[in-house]
Amino acid sequence: MALSETVAGPKRPATRPQPTASRRKRRGGAGYWIYLLPGAVLFLLVIGAPLVGTIYFSLTKWSGIGDPTFIGLDNYRNLLQDEVFWTSFRNTLAMIVAMVVVPTVVGLVLAAVLFDVIGRKFRPRTAAALRAAFYLPQVLPVVVAGIVWGWILRPDGAFNGLLDAVGLGALRHDWLGDPHTALPSVMAVMIWVQIGYPVVVFMAALQRVDPELYEAAEVDGAGWLHRFRAITLAQIRPETFVVALTCTIAALKVFGPVFALTRGGPENATNVPSYFAYYTFFKKLQVGYGSAISTVLTLIIVAVAVVFIWVQYRSERQDRGV
Repeated sequence: MALSETVAGPKRPATRPQPTASRRKRRGGAGYWIYLLPGAVLFLLVIGAPLVGTIYFSLTKWSGIGDPTFIGLDNYRNLLQDEVFWTSFRNTLAMIVAMVVVPTVVGLVLAAVLFDVIGRKFRPRTAAALRAAFYLPQVLPVVVAGIVWGWILRPDGAFNGLLDAVGLGALRHDWLGDPHTALPSVMAVMIWVQIGYPVVVFMAALQRVDPELYEAAEVDGAGWLHRFRAITLAQIRPETFVVALTCTIAALKVFGPVFALTRGGPENATNVPSYFAYYTFFKKLQVGYGSAISTVLTLIIVAVAVVFIWVQYRSERQDRGV
């Protein structure tokens, strides 16, 4: 044995270099993409392909029979001059009030009362039962709810009968048949339908708030309203953004209640873009024009979602002090 080997010891076999952290991350990331493929394929088939087809048909004149005729942006130019189109979007603003503003504000207050008052002074099951009662309209099928409310609000329906019973028969009205009362009536129904969703989300959000915050504030003499402003609103701000975004999207694309209650009437008083697109597409057989309405509505929904997400991101960065 050589003297160098005797002093330094036997040579060890060369070891393979270990992969760096960045290389391991790249290998792991490549494997994750495989699990995203099924969802991506379904997205392309269910959303991507129909969206591309809708955009294409919006550039054509077609009745659904024969070959479509390419007309460029004529459908969009006609939309800008269509009074019914602008009326439907004005009605959408009313739906945003009924499905976003009122349910979010009222739902936040109800959730705070159920969690901070009823849940503490009574049994938690009482608050859970009331929460389920508020959420019940969300469980009912839209068509069933529309039929029931249509029966209640018709001229010989239960609401006018109740007015007669309490001596207010002079207020009897065709609530869904009058252009002046049809939209407020549909808005009232949508508030009833939508109110349970914010209540459930906000109560779930309050479950993660440390109860000691409320107890410490109560010991310091803070009333319910002060605890609501200082603790509840600050702690569940992310859920507030989520509720506002999802409810706004639901208001922009609302269709079922309008279809079940009024069919967009009377005199387009309750017409909304989604029903206008449906009526133009399937009833008037103007496939290209209906596709243009749907495309514009889609772009508005995407823009609203981007704005909401950006505002939420900015708010979270400010909270972190970034």
